[in-house]
Formats: sequence, structure tokens, C-alpha cells
Amino acid sequence: MCNFASMQGQTNVQIEPSWKAQLQGEFEKPYFGELTAAVRREYRQTTCYPPGRLIFNAFNLCPFDKVKVVIIGQDPYHEPGQAHGLSFSVQDGVMFPPSLQNIFKEIEADLGKPVPASGNLTRWAEQGVLLLNATLTVRAHMANSHATLGWQKFTDAAIQALASRREHIVYMLWGGFARGKAYMIDKSRNLVLESVHPSPLSANRGGWFGQHQFSRCNQYLEEMGITPIDW
Repeated sequence: MCNFASMQGQTNVQIEPSWKAQLQGEFEKPYFGELTAAVRREYRQTTCYPPGRLIFNAFNLCPFDKVKVVIIGQDPYHEPGQAHGLSFSVQDGVMFPPSLQNIFKEIEADLGKPVPASGNLTRWAEQGVLLLNATLTVRAHMANSHATLGWQKFTDAAIQALASRREHIVYMLWGGFARGKAYMIDKSRNLVLESVHPSPLSANRGGWFGQHQFSRCNQYLEEMGITPIDW
């Protein structure tokens, strides 16, 4: 597992082996060295999330060749105890943020699955759902505070690696930010499901509830001969 804060240089990134192989070129670029130094500095000087060992949790739980679904978030939750390296997911025992509440409501309406007791989405990641935040770290209480450090170059490279070397993946792009990544994805070889963001501000205006994204995702996977996700 990765502990970003203890790395001794950008070439020593501890990340799941298949992802390390796919992204090795990124680790050797100047921007990644600058990013590493900036993140180390931030973690030394102030409280940041997620814990250093969980920064690459999305990759470590979902190897490159196992990815079936990609769900893109913007950056980690920024309050104590929430973030653990998976987009939209919170640790066990933490109250569901509003967006996650709406995700579970839509799954219940779409698939008839009751809202779970925990908002920890590790179970999704282990089935092949890459829960990828575009920015992988954040200062406590300050949304998007690490958005300019260089993370998006790295996470865009991860999306491009999947888009160029894999096919039959379902990309769930929620909200304008995530939908801005659609240009990287070949829709003839993958399924792209776009909608408004599940946050109450967007979802309550329409375009989130009733889209049946989760059943559509599973139908596509089954048509491709891929085991569907137990949402």
C-alpha cells in the first residue's frame, strides 16, 4: 500500500503494480517530482486528507486490468474521518454526505437495494469500480485546496491509460467537472453515462434521479460478458 508522505523520491511511488507499470512514465516527469514535494510539504505543515497511506487507495483496491467502471469525483472530502482515497466514499461509522445519500437513493429506486448501513464503498472498488478523485489530496476544511498542485495531470493520465489500452468500461461522469473528461473516452468501445452531479443543489433540479445509471451499467457489462457490479 502507498504511503505518499514517506516516499523518498518520485520513482519510488508505492502503488499497485499494474498501475505502477501503466503510469511509470508519469512518475518520471518533472511535474510529478514537484507534486510530490508540494504534497509532502502540505502534510507536514497542516492537516490534510486522506491519510498518506490511503492517497492511492483507489488504485490499490482496483488493479488496472480489473477495472469495469470508473466514477470520477473532484477532490476528497475535507472534514475529519471522512476521506479514505475513494471518490464519494466515507469511512465506516461516518454520516453519509448529501451526494452519497442521493447515490444510495437512486440505487434503491433503480435496483431495489436498500440503503446500506455504511457509506464505505470499498466493496465497490474490490469488484472493479475505480472510484477516482481528479485531485487526490486536500487541506482540512478547504475544498479544492490542492486542485492546482498537479494531481489532475496524473489522474488524467490514468483515465487516458484506461481509455487507450482497455475497452468495455463504463464511465459514470456526474456533473460538469467529470463530464469534462469525456473527450478522452472512445464511446464506440465503452459506455459513457453522463448526468448532473448527485449533490442536492444539482440533483433536486432534475437529471439525477430516475436515470437508471446503475441498471444500465450492469446491463452493458452483462452484454459484454462481464460480471455486473453488486451495488
